[in-house]
Amino acid sequence: MFDASQMMIVIGVLLALVLSGVHIAISLGITSALGIYLMQPDIEVVKSFVSNTAYESLRDYIFAVIPLFMLMGEFLAKCGAAKDLFALVNRGTKWLPGRLGVATVFANAIFGFVTGVSIAAAAAFSRIAWPEMKRFGYSRQFSLACIAGSACLGMLIPPSVLMIVWGVLTEQAIGQIFIAGVIPGFLVVGAYTIYIVIAAKRDPAMVGEDKATQDRLTLSSVEDEAHMKEVFRSTMMVAGLIVGVLGGIWLGFFTPTEGAGVGAAAGLALALAKGMKPKDVFDVVLTVGRTAAPLLLLLVMANLYSRVLSMTGITGAAQQFFLNSGLGAYEILAIMVLIWFILGCIIDSVSIILLTVPVFAPIANALGFDPLAFAIIGILAIETGLLTPPFGILVFTVKAALPQENVSVGEIFRGAIPFWICLLAVVVIVTIWPQTATWLPSLGRS
Repeated sequence: MFDASQMMIVIGVLLALVLSGVHIAISLGITSALGIYLMQPDIEVVKSFVSNTAYESLRDYIFAVIPLFMLMGEFLAKCGAAKDLFALVNRGTKWLPGRLGVATVFANAIFGFVTGVSIAAAAAFSRIAWPEMKRFGYSRQFSLACIAGSACLGMLIPPSVLMIVWGVLTEQAIGQIFIAGVIPGFLVVGAYTIYIVIAAKRDPAMVGEDKATQDRLTLSSVEDEAHMKEVFRSTMMVAGLIVGVLGGIWLGFFTPTEGAGVGAAAGLALALAKGMKPKDVFDVVLTVGRTAAPLLLLLVMANLYSRVLSMTGITGAAQQFFLNSGLGAYEILAIMVLIWFILGCIIDSVSIILLTVPVFAPIANALGFDPLAFAIIGILAIETGLLTPPFGILVFTVKAALPQENVSVGEIFRGAIPFWICLLAVVVIVTIWPQTATWLPSLGRS
């Protein structure tokens, strides 16, 4: 067990490394090794502890969930499923004010069920939705903010990389976290849609709803009747894949790892049916490998970090500090959310989870918060960081995907403020009514 000075050394070294720009995996590894050495000053003990933790982590089947779900999403993204989704939703929402913004939100929500990675959604819909919005006279700031804001759904709607990381760190059932995110995800979609419709009604010019403009423009070529039949058929196959994978996990027909394997295989079959070439398949596997490998390294280091926190007593000390502070449960939760907001301005979402969840989750449990509801509250709060300056990765992704537009990140950040407020509103809803997160998982358990 550490004394106070040793705790401060470990925490100080970690913060210094992270804030100085050292990669989070390296920071966690160095800090963990230092913590072990301070407890047991023998380098052989440190080496043995690190190697055993890495071995136990990598042999766990749950680690296959991330690359397999990413494979499923990448296959569907590369074969044109995202474009089909947008075309179909766009056709079905013609009667709504700001329909292209609403179509972007709905298509991102559906796409979120197969990708689990917000950056992929932001890049894809920047190239799919923005040209249509531009053609119909939508405000650039409003359009790009719609794309960046709705891309957040990829991390909230299952299967989500953040949910998998959270489940691994807290040893919660990943399938249960997946299902817990469905209703809150729909609440975010509803909040986004309400904002877009209200904004479109208040300022029709912002969404190109000018009679002369509409008279000049015809429907997009992607909405050609013959093509729409193929689009509908493709989208129904994607919907069947979503229902099959998540429904199977929810009903207990297979584990999240097995479900991810089924999804990846079905995604490959669908991509091949839509004309994907062997070279494209190889490129998808290579892309996923390059993305997933650093994430898996992060998880190994996070497991090591979590175990060291437990052994050294830092987690217990933090818990006692909050519990003896005299603050109420919701006040402590508000402090956690504030910390997540601040960290979201500095570092990425996965790093925030790795740094804070091993400490915050036991505190939330001690305060009586439902673990599933707390997971969704945390993921929602951390997601807001994807839209906040200066780090807001989704804003930078949208800008990078459209270099020809010469748009500033400040313009997108300003447009994304209402979407940030919508996310915050859903955080409050889940906090007040945790049943929004726990009801569906409870049905699966009964």
